[in-house]
Amino acid sequence: MSTHGGLEALAQGAILSPFTRLARLLEGITPGHEKVIELTIGDPKERMPDFVIDRMVEAKQLLGTYPKIRGSDELRQAIASWIERRYGLAGRIDAAREVLPINGSREGLFYAMLPAVGRKRVQGRPVVLLPNPFYHTYLGAAYATNCEPYFLNATEATGHLPDLDALERETDILERTVAFYLCSPANPQGAVANTSYTMRALELARRYDFMLFFDECYSEIYTGEPPTGGLEVAAKTPEGFRNLVVFNSLSKRSNLPGLRSGFAAGDGEFLESFAEVRNLIAPQMPGVVQHASAAVWSEEQHVATIRQSYRSKFDICDEILAGRFGYRRPEGGFFLWLDVSQFGGGVETTVTLWQRAGVKVVPGAFLAQPGPDGVNPGDDRIRVALVNDPATIREALERIVSVLS
Repeated sequence: MSTHGGLEALAQGAILSPFTRLARLLEGITPGHEKVIELTIGDPKERMPDFVIDRMVEAKQLLGTYPKIRGSDELRQAIASWIERRYGLAGRIDAAREVLPINGSREGLFYAMLPAVGRKRVQGRPVVLLPNPFYHTYLGAAYATNCEPYFLNATEATGHLPDLDALERETDILERTVAFYLCSPANPQGAVANTSYTMRALELARRYDFMLFFDECYSEIYTGEPPTGGLEVAAKTPEGFRNLVVFNSLSKRSNLPGLRSGFAAGDGEFLESFAEVRNLIAPQMPGVVQHASAAVWSEEQHVATIRQSYRSKFDICDEILAGRFGYRRPEGGFFLWLDVSQFGGGVETTVTLWQRAGVKVVPGAFLAQPGPDGVNPGDDRIRVALVNDPATIREALERIVSVLS
């Protein structure tokens, strides 16, 4: 699809979300089990922190005033302090200049493309680099700014992250690039960008003067060591956070997707432009949400509890899926990215599992696009979201194995 065609299709609603495509794929097909199990949307179902509602009620008087578009001093400082604790950056984060609260990472990842495309002059059409598979907000942002999306296949052969060796050879693409979306832990593969990988991506961003948008939405859900963060790596360089903005939220970390609370942090000069864009067209985060969010970023025990719950689910996966579907325990996140090539690929397997087992998953092809080589890296995969309770996860996996054995 051409860039012009993509922009027109976006405006007309012709670009469909993976979940709309899934609904149409399964429409009219009777599920093969009276108890349907949904393993599609990454909607966490762990227990949210008990104190959230109390903190919102505590600040109820803020409903009578317009919230600050750049967030309260309290919230920015709470976020800055969390970043410093999490990544060992004591005293390195300027809460006033290098932190910008946003209404969930999705909003920020979209709106950030507006100042990104305006800060760099290119010959020809601006390019946005996307990992492939990808979070569809990245693609929407590319089309909304009339940029050319350039898909970087992230496969088993590349460690489930974009191949930076291959990218570095694409100098004509890099010269037109205005932004690079990078997700770590990756959705859906769960791969983590280590220090050297992140440093190399940042070096490319600086060499060709584009913005590196580091999506760290799943940073607090991991099974081993805490994933390396973009700010953690950038802080070791003389340029500090230049050309880098990281995005995170309370949705996955604290099981609060309905709060719509997150942040962008990093390059202070870019965030100043970004804040002005938001001041013109973006919604403020409600004051009661800001007050509650500051409390949530300041508390870690509930995060450890949530993380342990996901570990127990992956223990079940280790037990049931060992030696099957190319399963490996992911480094982070809460998805499985299973190889079902021997069963006809992701679309056919999705229909089979729904029709015979009443288990709903997402075809990998719906989460990706054909890359420069014409190959869709999701064709042979399905994505499974481990957001249900352990007993339901066990039952779903046992049904999957039974049908596909």
